[in-house]
Amino acid sequence: MSTLPHTLLMAALALPAVQAAQAEAAPERASVAFKSLDYQDSQPGDPRIHVRARSLMVTAPVAGDWSLSGTLTSDAISGASPAYHSSALGQMHDERHALDLGATRYFGRGTLTLGASVSRESDYLSRGLSLQGSLSTEDRNTTWTVGLGINHDTINPGNRIVVDEHKQVTDLLLGLTQVLGTHDIVQLKLGHSKGSGYFSDPYKAFDNRPREHRRETLLARWNHHLDAPDGTLRLSYRYYSDSYAIHAHTLGLEYVQALPHGWSVTPLARLYSQSAARFYIDADTSGSPFAPTPPADARFTSLDQRLSAFGARTLGLRVARQFGDGWQADLKLEHYAQRSAWQLSGGGSPGLAPFGARSVQVGLARSF
Repeated sequence: MSTLPHTLLMAALALPAVQAAQAEAAPERASVAFKSLDYQDSQPGDPRIHVRARSLMVTAPVAGDWSLSGTLTSDAISGASPAYHSSALGQMHDERHALDLGATRYFGRGTLTLGASVSRESDYLSRGLSLQGSLSTEDRNTTWTVGLGINHDTINPGNRIVVDEHKQVTDLLLGLTQVLGTHDIVQLKLGHSKGSGYFSDPYKAFDNRPREHRRETLLARWNHHLDAPDGTLRLSYRYYSDSYAIHAHTLGLEYVQALPHGWSVTPLARLYSQSAARFYIDADTSGSPFAPTPPADARFTSLDQRLSAFGARTLGLRVARQFGDGWQADLKLEHYAQRSAWQLSGGGSPGLAPFGARSVQVGLARSF
């Protein structure tokens, strides 16, 4: 089961820029893109999770009004869980293979996309279906987006804490993209998720979470183009809340600067803060390496540091180059740091050890 910090996962899944609208016609050219990611996180004096991931994405126009897409991802995860008492778990290694497929039908002022996905690890199987539609006004300045996703997961951890447990999650999305002029575009997305089933982490001591989990998100983006330097400023804000009583804020800033000969450079920064889950138990470092014992009357408990109160900062840089005949290459570097003292209210979880991560991503794409 994945142990990456969910703040990093959110950032990885976020779109790089606001799109003006869904494409009004199927792409005229096919494209192939390859990406390679190397990720390493650590706590003081103790490397934790190391991930090597590879993905291949193919998109192709079909029959004029259709396009098909597919993404194949494979990653290898090794290390130990990023919690202060995880040394008792020893080393772990796992591989994940995932396939995402999509078919899009293009209409005069809208699109309809059907998607399917499957992801398998040694202890985890996830299958999903999605449907998303968009509709633009006649002037193409306003686009509405509606989406529905359903996932069904099967959990069989290697330690046999549970056998053939299941989790079902339904996601709803409503989005609005508005062109404000030749230089500005904004986007607003509302998301709701409702899940039932097994949400506990079977590899962590005293981890017992509710069998229902609801989440709400609000995402706002603004892109502003600057004529003189030929650059684009991207601002984003994301608010997250869930039934665990976690409230989180993410502020993102990117600046894309076009350079001569097809080059571009994009510095980026993200600030993140969240409150703790209501059933999170803070680490007692004085008793290390033993996990603190939960209160006898506690119905739900977790020592998972991803559910603690903390703040995080990410700094990154992306360099890209476009070549003739449809080629593009890019390199992206990011450094992530997490501290309890960086929580917005200053009341982060006191037993949380400092946490850091770095990632290197290389990509190569070709359209033809």
